[in-house]
Amino acid sequence: MIRQSMSRRGNCWDNAVAENFFKSLKTECVYGSRFENQRAVAVEIFEYIEIFYSRERLHSSLGYRTPIQMEELLNMKSLAA
Repeated sequence: MIRQSMSRRGNCWDNAVAENFFKSLKTECVYGSRFENQRAVAVEIFEYIEIFYSRERLHSSLGYRTPIQMEELLNMKSLAA
């Protein structure tokens, strides 16, 4: 089971990254979908994270790159140094 964590009242920046991820997960993957069972939900969420979110979805905070592209770029820079 996935449960979103909560911060103290008035301390909204603690979980900003996690909250943004869960918002994306729900709006892009979960809402509007019907699942037969818990296994189907787990498979769908795994595919969303591992295939779409990490390899295809462009992230504005990464200069409109995917996390995989950013990781490769950082690895190339560290090898060149």
